[in-house]
Amino acid sequence: MKLSILFIMASVYLAVAGLGFILIPEVFGVGAVPANPSPELVTYLRVFGSPLLGIAILDWMARNEGPSSARNAIVLGNIVGFGIIAALDVWGLLHEARPATKVFVVIHLFFTLAFIVAGRKNWWVSP
Repeated sequence: MKLSILFIMASVYLAVAGLGFILIPEVFGVGAVPANPSPELVTYLRVFGSPLLGIAILDWMARNEGPSSARNAIVLGNIVGFGIIAALDVWGLLHEARPATKVFVVIHLFFTLAFIVAGRKNWWVSP
């Protein structure tokens, strides 16, 4: 898969997730968020959505060729971010997470592996 396509896919996914947590956290987290969440939980979910939206913008901006060190950093950041989210999803499955978590394990592992493969093919070395 081309790295530019992967950046676009990841940016759209993260933008939807970030905006969902920021704008409608109770609806977006259905099944994982209690029916009557505390104001503190809603605030936390909104704060949690903000970095996702920021990473979406970084991915969107990186879809075109740019300085090699910047793109390498963004690729590595996506590998770490999606990898940790996938690990947390697996941990959740082992501790009675909601059934929809299985879908997120697949999505997050896909992005992790896709960034590893595409990043290795496109890794830029500064002269």
